[in-house]
Amino acid sequence: MMTTDVESPPRAEAPSDPAGTPVDRPRLEHDLRAARSVFSGGFTVLCALLSLIAAFPLFGVLYMLIERGAARLSWSTLVELPPSAIQTEGGGFGNALAGTVFMVLIAGLIAVPAGVFAAVFLAEFGKDRPLAAAIRFGAKVLTGMPSIIAGIFGYALVVLTTGSFSAYAGGVALSILMLPIVTLTAEQAIRAVPAKMKEAAVGMGATPTQVVWRVTLPTAMPSILTGVMLAVARAAGETAPLLFTAQFTYFALRVDRLENAPSLAVLIYEFSGSPYEHQIALAWSASLVLVLLVLVFNLGGQLLARRNELARTR
Repeated sequence: MMTTDVESPPRAEAPSDPAGTPVDRPRLEHDLRAARSVFSGGFTVLCALLSLIAAFPLFGVLYMLIERGAARLSWSTLVELPPSAIQTEGGGFGNALAGTVFMVLIAGLIAVPAGVFAAVFLAEFGKDRPLAAAIRFGAKVLTGMPSIIAGIFGYALVVLTTGSFSAYAGGVALSILMLPIVTLTAEQAIRAVPAKMKEAAVGMGATPTQVVWRVTLPTAMPSILTGVMLAVARAAGETAPLLFTAQFTYFALRVDRLENAPSLAVLIYEFSGSPYEHQIALAWSASLVLVLLVLVFNLGGQLLARRNELARTR
């Protein structure tokens, strides 16, 4: 029988210095007692403690809201009208909840189309033009603008023009706060659309407008919705703009005529300083509902953003 020799794999040669003298390989071991390890571990623990300290006020506020607000919260409080000063029990904030939803809806109908169209111009047609740079700078400035300025603008634009406070004036004021958020997030979403998709559409004979409507916007829509939800979350919790534009009323919301409109934020503002216990308890319940609404929209936006990020990495 004939045997064949099997070649063994070559052995790794020991490292050597330029003179050819063999040197020892460094041992890749993690020494927990090393100064670098102790320093890194100490800062990790410190960062964790500081994070817990920073989150403590948030959890404290949530605990107070749940403890005091849930006690009065029921279906009747969500549908009934607010109690007057002479009422010692009953009542709710159904009109304020409806007013908040209605004014945020008006703000969305104004801010979302305007923000998306502005984002399309900034990302596709304007790009690096001076006008686009000015619009982008203005949107960034508006994101840090105090909300009371939006209320003053809405008062001067709508209330003085119509001669009355109304839900429509409140919606216009809230749209000013939503517009920069929608514009900037939509621009980033449109810029994130792969160029190959647009080039393929152009190669098939699509015009620039068709590329935007049929390719760019449908692809970027999940990220645009993320920005819309974050903008809605901010608008729903604002109080100062509504004090200048919508005021407050104990009666049901009327959309067929211009008059004072109720909202959750202003109801909390009015009832929190009331000397009557039942109104203060109702303010705690309204605060809990408002926080839950804002939390739902914020979490929805974060989940959409996380989902879009995972879809891009696959």
